[in-house]
Amino acid sequence: MASIVTYDYIKQNPDIMEYIRRADEALETLGYTEHSFPHVERVAFVSSYILETLGYDERTIELVRIAAIMHDIGNVINRVEHAQSGAVMAFRLLDNLNMPASEICSIISAIGNHDESTAQPLNPVSAALIIADKCDVRRSRVRNNDLLTFDIHDRVNYAVKKSSVSFSEDHSSLILNLQIDTEISSVMEYFEIFLERMLLCQKASRYLGVKFELIINDSKIL
Repeated sequence: MASIVTYDYIKQNPDIMEYIRRADEALETLGYTEHSFPHVERVAFVSSYILETLGYDERTIELVRIAAIMHDIGNVINRVEHAQSGAVMAFRLLDNLNMPASEICSIISAIGNHDESTAQPLNPVSAALIIADKCDVRRSRVRNNDLLTFDIHDRVNYAVKKSSVSFSEDHSSLILNLQIDTEISSVMEYFEIFLERMLLCQKASRYLGVKFELIINDSKIL
């Protein structure tokens, strides 16, 4: 059964766009970094780049884009267990759009497994989503304009001057390359926040048959 549901179709759905907006508003109230359209669209771009580079079919690539743009909607309910609540919300929304069950399964399992506390790469869509989500660290995600009141999450994100995800020439390694201003945050402080996420990226990369590498200020860390 063919599906008319595409990434562009989802982006034009006013209800889903409202859930994304309101979920980010909730996180802003709680003091979290940006989780709105710049984040979910970047995750959609990087996750689709990963699967496209590894030779996955066009529909699987489209499914990861859809999962990416919807992956944080559960925050509108609560930050706690937002991956699971978001997966349930996505099921209802996509089922109402008559998306085939096989495609819904790929999307909701990816959404339900993207948070590091419970995440597992269960399929290519979930593996690519995990990597793209956890690698989105950048200065523009920081909402706080007062450097004196930065918490560690603010400092670590604000310290990142440049961030990119790319493959090695032979496509055997997936590389997160960061340039960090160590006067704002040390490499050790980055690891204090992101070690669990980077280990999860390693696991997700292994599922996809590649290595995961982390380079910070031109030094290979992982």
